[in-house]
Amino acid sequence: MAALRSTWRRAAALLACSAAACLAASAAQAMSGAFSWHGIAPCVHVSPPFVLKDVPAKTTRLRFIMHDKDAPHFHHGGSTIIYAGPQIPEGAISYIGPCPPAGQKHHYVWTIEALDSTGHVLAKTRAAGDFPPKE
Repeated sequence: MAALRSTWRRAAALLACSAAACLAASAAQAMSGAFSWHGIAPCVHVSPPFVLKDVPAKTTRLRFIMHDKDAPHFHHGGSTIIYAGPQIPEGAISYIGPCPPAGQKHHYVWTIEALDSTGHVLAKTRAAGDFPPKE
């Protein structure tokens, strides 16, 4: 019985070690994204430009969805676009643009998913920024 417990402990330790190695490897290669609202007018449907890093090699499409943290029930939507490189140009994404009430600043969060040719999510990241942006 003691030998069986010892075997189970070693197996558990090995699995934990493997999981930690996998997490460390995926964290080192985690996709990230950034954008800027500068030059984007309020209440228009022109998406900001994005720069992505560490996009998985098998990515064929990117899905973008925007949420307003200050108006969580308003659906800004987003769209899925063909992945053609890490720089996503201004206006590439269809959505309802930021339009906070006059004098207010809202906090927006984009969720970006890298998809393979079957629609499987390979990686996911978030990018956030206030609108209107600081001058």
